[in-house]
Amino acid sequence: MLTTEAHTVPYVLADRTASRLLDVYRPARHQTSAPCVLLWHGVGPDERDVLATLAQETASYGRTVFVPDWRSDAADGGRSHLIASLRYVRDNASVHGADPEHIVLAGWSAGAGSAIAIALRPDLTEGWRPAAVVGIAGDYDRPARSTASVPLHDLAETSASPVPVRLVHGSADSAVSIHRSRALHTELQARHWPVQLAELDTDHAGVIATEYDPALGRCRATTDPRALDAGADVARVIATAAKARAPRNRPSR
Repeated sequence: MLTTEAHTVPYVLADRTASRLLDVYRPARHQTSAPCVLLWHGVGPDERDVLATLAQETASYGRTVFVPDWRSDAADGGRSHLIASLRYVRDNASVHGADPEHIVLAGWSAGAGSAIAIALRPDLTEGWRPAAVVGIAGDYDRPARSTASVPLHDLAETSASPVPVRLVHGSADSAVSIHRSRALHTELQARHWPVQLAELDTDHAGVIATEYDPALGRCRATTDPRALDAGADVARVIATAAKARAPRNRPSR
């Protein structure tokens, strides 16, 4: 696999009154039009750093990975941050050597529901569709931070054409039950969406190659082999999703 490099840039919110930070991970041997991944962290405000190991591992497959900060404690629950980060990647992917027409949307925990919700609600993104979506340890039966609607409810109502979905969940996850991903997997299959579910022997933190630190109240880097192996598996899932192109359909909801 390729070695990687990272740098940080700001992205501006839609109202131009503030900005947040976004890390860009690229293969050290630069490519043009590399497959592109936008990876959203969970509910902890401004926790892009917890995804650093996963993002670096994914970028080592020759992908360009964008990891933005966003704040779930914002007045809108973080929606404006998530949508602004998506807009930044759509507008600036090529500046970073990535393909703006081939963006995979991925997320962990609250970020997973937010990513899946975007694929189901093209009416909120000017008809834009991701090339694929990866949901990591998500709960899809509660309102997504990106849309304020429930992904499972949106799936039952949407007329949007299917995009590939990859779901990953730890079998030892005590924070978000694996049954949440199993339920979405079943519903997507029933509606003929191309979907795969990987169940890994790890917990909510380990699935992104981290461990939870109760003293910090957040996840941190780990040397635990089981978590690192799980993170490597998730990186392969994301990298594989970013390799296959989906049809460029843009139906309305």
